[in-house]
Amino acid sequence: MFTYKNKYFLIIESIKDIDLRNIKLINKYIVIYRNNGKIENIDKLLRFRRQCKSKKIDFYISNDEKLTADLRADGLYISAHNTSLRLAKLKKCNYKIIGSAHNIKELNIKLLQGCSDIIFPRLFKVAHPLKKGFLGIIKFNLFKLSRKENLVPLGGINLSNLTKLKMVRSNSFALLSEIKKKPAKLFNRLF
Repeated sequence: MFTYKNKYFLIIESIKDIDLRNIKLINKYIVIYRNNGKIENIDKLLRFRRQCKSKKIDFYISNDEKLTADLRADGLYISAHNTSLRLAKLKKCNYKIIGSAHNIKELNIKLLQGCSDIIFPRLFKVAHPLKKGFLGIIKFNLFKLSRKENLVPLGGINLSNLTKLKMVRSNSFALLSEIKKKPAKLFNRLF
């Protein structure tokens, strides 16, 4: 059985990573598009944006203010390495801002940038050889209790530990690599 949360953050690197026809619940999903230097066709991105809007899925662009404005995205996703405080002015332009942080210093910067949700990585152990260490459910919950921000767990969440998310004190979670690895099985559990 799967636990239901208020929001599901789906981080994609290409619009081919996700099929929006599988999503049946509305107002629960946020798609974050991280292009990582690959430039996709702007017309395809506009079409994808319209599909998101018709399904009532929030669409965020990662670290690109111009593309956010061109696509009329719902907001901007600021990575942990982006520490520019000038991005806080976007909050006045009715853009929502989501951030990512790895430690308390980066978390405080994201608060100054005006982030409403902050993605906090490595809840579970990941298979990547360069990324060692993880918080675990107990440490994440204790850290969450000491903070007022809306922290969103990310990292190591896969099909085998989806049920463990019932114990996490967060009203949302984020997925990145599992969307690309096993989309059909994951979408059957989530959607």
